[in-house]
Parts: sequence; structure tokens; C-alpha cells
Amino acid sequence: MTTGTVTLHRVLTAPPERVYRAFLDPDAMAKWLPPHGFTGRVLEMDAKVGGVYRMQFTNLSSGHVHAFGGKYLELVPNERIVNTDVFDDPNLPGQMITTITLKAVSVGTELTAVQQGIPAMIPTEACYLGWQQSLQLLALLVEPEIPG
Repeated sequence: MTTGTVTLHRVLTAPPERVYRAFLDPDAMAKWLPPHGFTGRVLEMDAKVGGVYRMQFTNLSSGHVHAFGGKYLELVPNERIVNTDVFDDPNLPGQMITTITLKAVSVGTELTAVQQGIPAMIPTEACYLGWQQSLQLLALLVEPEIPG
């Protein structure tokens, strides 16, 4: 069965430490990762190499819930996150690998996201659109400089 891959690139006006934290803090993930029209809930998160996470998205219009989870394969603080993703739905088989690379640049952080192994029944362009929306929400979370 053919699978898809998406690659996204974005420059954020936030330091790599804050961006990295947004990927590993359960409350932050629930705020920015669900694309437009969805709410999110982190069910489990053990952010260490070999640790697992589980999350669910709920479609606000229909109420349909889909859950997914995976394992952290690589965590390099403020630089790189690699994890697996598997959907609970048997109609979305296979394992995806998501690689997030962060690089400090003069204006903040250069972020590259690569998701491989997207199930064939998910159109790659829909996945790409969802990631674009999520990264827009990520920017809204990490870019403000709010005094302590």
C-alpha cells in the first residue's frame, strides 16, 4: 500500500528552547497541534527516548474522535525530535515517522517537519494543509514575548 510524505519549513521568531518545549509540553500540544476545526487532548506523554505519548483530536462539527500515539525515538534538546505515529483506527494502518528539526537562526528558529508513512487513505495535500494550520497555531503560541 502506498504511503505519503509531507515536508514543511517555517521560520519562527521564537528561540529554539521555546519551540522545543511546545512539542513536549502536553498542554502546549493540545493548544497548537489540532488543525482548525478540531480540539485536542493529550492522553499520555512520557517525553523521553523510548517513552510513549497518546493524543486524540475531536472534530468540533461532527464530534468524531480519532486517537493516535507513538514512541519517542530521538530527543535532542532544542534541536531534534523523532517519533512514531500510529492511528487507533484500523482503516488507517501503518506507522508514520515524524522528524522535527530546529535550528537557531538570526531571527529565531528555523523549523523543518517531515512526516513519512502517511496512510494511503489520507490525501497528502490534506495532511499538508493540516500541518500548515498547526504550524500557524504553533507560531501564535511561541512567538509572543510575554514578561514573566
